[in-house]
Amino acid sequence: MKALLTLLCVLAVASCSSFSSLVQARLEQPGLEGTRWGLVVLTMDGRELVSVNPDQRFLPASNTKLFTAAAAFFTMDDMSRPDPARGTSVLLSPRADGPPDIVLRGAGDPMLSDAPDCVRDCLQELADMVSANGLKRIGRVIADASLLPHEPWPPGWSQDDLVTRSGAPVSALSLNSNELRLTIRPGPGPGHPASIDWAGDEAAGVIRNDILTRAGDEEPMDIRAERTPGSGELRLYGEIRLGSLPIERIVAVDEPALVAGRRFERLLAERGVAAELPAVQRLRPFSDTGEDARNAGLRAVEIGRLVAPPLAENVTFLMKESQNLHSELLLRRIGLVSGDGSREAGLSVVAAMLSEVGVPRWAWDLSDGSGMSVYNRLTPRMTAQFLLWTANQSWGEAFRTALPVGGVDGTLQRRFAGTPLAGRIFAKTGTLRGTNGLSGFMLTRGGEMLVFSAFANERPSNAPSATARIDAALLAIAENR
Repeated sequence: MKALLTLLCVLAVASCSSFSSLVQARLEQPGLEGTRWGLVVLTMDGRELVSVNPDQRFLPASNTKLFTAAAAFFTMDDMSRPDPARGTSVLLSPRADGPPDIVLRGAGDPMLSDAPDCVRDCLQELADMVSANGLKRIGRVIADASLLPHEPWPPGWSQDDLVTRSGAPVSALSLNSNELRLTIRPGPGPGHPASIDWAGDEAAGVIRNDILTRAGDEEPMDIRAERTPGSGELRLYGEIRLGSLPIERIVAVDEPALVAGRRFERLLAERGVAAELPAVQRLRPFSDTGEDARNAGLRAVEIGRLVAPPLAENVTFLMKESQNLHSELLLRRIGLVSGDGSREAGLSVVAAMLSEVGVPRWAWDLSDGSGMSVYNRLTPRMTAQFLLWTANQSWGEAFRTALPVGGVDGTLQRRFAGTPLAGRIFAKTGTLRGTNGLSGFMLTRGGEMLVFSAFANERPSNAPSATARIDAALLAIAENR
């Protein structure tokens, strides 16, 4: 195939359709029958080199993050500076019948942490600010997430994902990426329940432990987690082998603002600041403009605020690591520029950007900022044209730098390692059930930069990942240009 591609490209005697058919044949080798493929490759002057189902609509998975990140560059001013407006704050709210309440107000910062080794953007620092004001007693902690409408999960997210770190709920007040790390150990003997440990009782809610310890050589049943949203109960079930090493699982917390409030209450208690009443959360109903929450805080006085890291750092992190919560909060941060901070307000900015690009409206549909929604659709041609447009913007280089690099970092660290594209492909991955995607830029053997967008949809459940086929097709193209 390599010899054929070289002849076609060097002598330039074949059409794009002939080149595309050879690449498509490479994609459609045995083992992934039934998979629907899409691939478009463009030169930097817009010429189409490869076209495989270019205008079919595909589920893009995390390729959606390309549009969220680009919309941030498109909308926001200098993103390299720290962002005080996005910093979590604490306020003193007087009460007529007792000590004041402490309001922990979230501003959409996804990087807030209370990890023991935290050195920046730390909840502990806010607790220190409260203690420094000489307070010894408060009414309660109010965990205020009312900056954004309360819409924890966008439409089209699978219930199976809501308990995982990938499906962590969206909240203006988020802590530790709204994740909880569990450590599971076998019980003392066969048939005994496993033991489950975690840091911070406040984060777990109610855990129903249905994990059993088993003996023998037979492979134990996988440990799984399930939760009915809003129930407050997390069920873990499955089996763990007697004598095995601890197993770690990361799950999403159910009510992130309330968890943050309870964690803050504990930090205050450790500093000698006692609360008379349990922490509560303040949410904004989706139909509310936020006026009620603002009125409630009119008499509150800010006594401390963290300065959130630059948005550019957040964009790089979410692109490299494909972090869903960070992507969703970035979409809402965009939506606060001229709207109410809702998902819809953020998506309207994305739509305005795509209108400026000039891509046809039928070629895309987006329902979230991360790519978890099964309602999202993109065409390969539209995605490649969009990426070509980003390359010609003043922020194009910063955008491309934020992408994972093949064989080097992020979600591409292990892909393309040891190949001619190692360090020469800059692209966003995408993975959902039955779906693989990869879109970005690659530098060919001849030093030519190309833009590409590749999707594999409807992959059978018993078939392997389609990433190897996509990578092989891109390597063949890059080697012969």
